[in-house]
Amino acid sequence: MSVSERLIAVERGADCHAHVFCGDRFPFAEKTIYKPEASQAGTAEEFLAVLDAHGFTHGLIVGANPYGLDCRCMLDAIASAKGRFKGIALVSHDITEKEIADLSNKGVVGCRINLFTQGLAPFTDERTPKFLARLREAGWYVQIQCGKDQLFDAAPILKKAAVKIMVDHFGRPDIARGLQQPGFRTLLEFGRSGNAVVKLSGAFRSSLQPYPHLDVDPFIEAAIDAFTLDNCVWGSDWPFVRIEARMDYGPGLSCLGRWLPNAADRNKVLWETPARLFGFK
Repeated sequence: MSVSERLIAVERGADCHAHVFCGDRFPFAEKTIYKPEASQAGTAEEFLAVLDAHGFTHGLIVGANPYGLDCRCMLDAIASAKGRFKGIALVSHDITEKEIADLSNKGVVGCRINLFTQGLAPFTDERTPKFLARLREAGWYVQIQCGKDQLFDAAPILKKAAVKIMVDHFGRPDIARGLQQPGFRTLLEFGRSGNAVVKLSGAFRSSLQPYPHLDVDPFIEAAIDAFTLDNCVWGSDWPFVRIEARMDYGPGLSCLGRWLPNAADRNKVLWETPARLFGFK
């Protein structure tokens, strides 16, 4: 069995990228980019079962787009998990300091800005400077989903705001364009700054090859080198929404065994770093 196929042992760890859905308890927004297929609408209870089956103890829940700015499903998941979950919310630019504090008290550690679906609009809004300032003062992570060269375009605004950033799916680079593409170079620059976190997640969303997605390895290696293990976390992207081909938890997790063959390094990425960054206990 090759290292790319080997299941890795996890005794304590945090899956730092997942979405949960709440059935009929909370309605989807009227306008939404997608609505999950029934097979992809995993609940918090189902996610906890998946974590338990693979040895994980904690999870970072990212607010799901179909709910818009309604955080109730995510907050319900955090509350029901009794300390096992933290959250990344979807919020309005008009969010107040009081509302940020309230979400923080309920386990939220940042908000997500999705350039992949919205382009630069979230950063060209006239409210953006004050919005980012509030996030900075709260110590929240500004979690960025981006693709190709979008991070390069957004970098001047993020650097000026001096917020802590966390980049989804190692920036979703265009694998065919190699390591020197502007967006990925910008990701590495943020990594070397020491004020950013990268998620070693979603390899299947960038790879041009089937599992085990060997073509992403140079990008993962470069990201680990730039960010160091002190600022790298791993995420499954469960329940794998908006994909056509079947995806399972185990194969994605096994890639980490190839990227980090040393058990101590994996423990740092899976537990020590997320526990320190997000307050898992």
